[in-house]
Amino acid sequence: MSKHRRFLTLATASAVICTGGFIPSVSQAAGSSGKEEKESYAETHGLTADDVKNINALNESALTAGQPGRPPGAMPPGAGSSFRAPGTTDDRETPPAEPLDRMPDAYRPYGGRATTIINNYIRKWQQVYSHRDGKKQQMTQEQREKLSYGCVGVTWVNSGPYPMNKLAFAYFDENKYNNDLKNTSLRPGETRAEFEGRIAKDSFDEERGFKRARDVAAIMNKALESAHDEGTYIDNLKTELTNKNDALLYEDTRSNFYSALRNTPSFKERDGGNYDPSKMKAVIYSKHFWSGQDQRSPSDKRKYGDPEAFRPDQRTGLVDMSKDRSIPRSPTSPGESWVNFDYGWFGAQTEADADKTVWTHGDHYHAPNSGLGPMHVYESKFQNWSAGYADFDRGTYLITFIPKSWNTAPAKVLQGWP
Repeated sequence: MSKHRRFLTLATASAVICTGGFIPSVSQAAGSSGKEEKESYAETHGLTADDVKNINALNESALTAGQPGRPPGAMPPGAGSSFRAPGTTDDRETPPAEPLDRMPDAYRPYGGRATTIINNYIRKWQQVYSHRDGKKQQMTQEQREKLSYGCVGVTWVNSGPYPMNKLAFAYFDENKYNNDLKNTSLRPGETRAEFEGRIAKDSFDEERGFKRARDVAAIMNKALESAHDEGTYIDNLKTELTNKNDALLYEDTRSNFYSALRNTPSFKERDGGNYDPSKMKAVIYSKHFWSGQDQRSPSDKRKYGDPEAFRPDQRTGLVDMSKDRSIPRSPTSPGESWVNFDYGWFGAQTEADADKTVWTHGDHYHAPNSGLGPMHVYESKFQNWSAGYADFDRGTYLITFIPKSWNTAPAKVLQGWP
């Protein structure tokens, strides 16, 4: 299909993939007031509704392949027919291996984002992020298979297990939300459901949500330092929370907060933590998604978002993600289609200024021999990452654990390759 024809398709199909395209300026991101003036990747680059359908189907197959208890060998090379959604085409390919000592080329910078092809990201990963106990590792076939899934693949290959999204944080400004509901008027042609969804979306502060996740990760990492069994780690964690008068202290001991370490597969593995908390570290990634996922709710909530869904606890900042099924936004008009989620990897960077942090993500799954094309990897500054797209009205910042011997989360990330 020609680019011209693919672009015309978008007259009836507003679609986006793993948020890899148009980036508003920092001033637009900061001053958007919830308006959805940001174009989608599909609108900018000529993707069809079928492209988005295939992307969402592959995202779902990645979730299936990454379920706990599924052995690594069960991850389907090329995602076999049992993982295909009806009417979709699985043309994803695993990128080839790259020589361990081959240096990466410079990324292509534009504004607050640097871009490269998946093969070059593999080279950089091997040079910078692959280290185990100080030694470079070649990206394995299994890791390249994970990476090929696109935005979630970047997080997946760095975090080890498929991201389960249980320990999520966000910030929601209740006062702003209530004031705006009372003092803001509906826009011309805007429904009440659309209005409430818009006000809710604009009441989330991603920078404060990110800060909360970083603060909690720092507490966890201090508790891990001298703990050689889980009981000591929990005791240390409670001591740190008490010293900081943090409301997480009063979470139930069975909550996701206290059980996060024991539920991390690499904590139990002999070449990971081997049940020794001091060998683990808390790191961060992010997920953007749509709130209107309840299939039993009125259609307006699925179209315009559910103002009540996925709000953080006001005391702890924790977000209950148990109802997140990675369901995309429902169409607001015939032919419309939206992507189901976007992931960004942060790791354990120590840059204090959020705006200077770097988020690694991808545009779509790797399909070099199809109309979709090869996967690209992006390194985006926080303002670019958090600006969002019309496909998403929630941004959470999540904590997971990886072994300290892994260097997939360096303290300092240099955008692109200087």
